[in-house]
Amino acid sequence: MERNAAPGVQEDVADLGRPIAYLALAEGTPVLDRERRRIGVVDQVIADLDLDLFHGVVVHTHPLPGRDLYADRDQIAELHECAVLLGVTVDDLHEPGDPGPPRRDDHPRGPETRLEAGLRRAWDRIAGRR
Repeated sequence: MERNAAPGVQEDVADLGRPIAYLALAEGTPVLDRERRRIGVVDQVIADLDLDLFHGVVVHTHPLPGRDLYADRDQIAELHECAVLLGVTVDDLHEPGDPGPPRRDDHPRGPETRLEAGLRRAWDRIAGRR
C-alpha cells in the first residue's frame, strides 16, 4: 500500500531498529508521527536522571528551518534505535512552555510535586537558565 506524504514530510522509515530505553535515545534520531511519517528529529531528551524520570523530547521539525515542539511521554508510543514513534500527529505537539516558578505550600493546589519540579528544572535547562 502506498501512502502520500503531506507537503514537506518525508515518507516513513521502514526499519525502526530494536526498542530502547530513553537513556539510549540520541539527538538527531528521526521522529515519526502515528502514520509513520517523518516529522523531524530529536533535538533534546527531557529527563530527570536523578529521579530516573523520562518526561519527553524536544522535536526539531522538518522541513528546515523548522521549529521546536515538545512531545511529552504520553504522546510517545515507542522508542527505537532508529526512530521515535509518536502516538499523535505533529499538530498534537506543543511548543515548550515555561511552567513558571515553584508553588508555595499555601498554593491552592498544594506544593510542587516531584514531577513538576523535574519539568521546571528541565525547562530551565532548555531556556538556558542553568
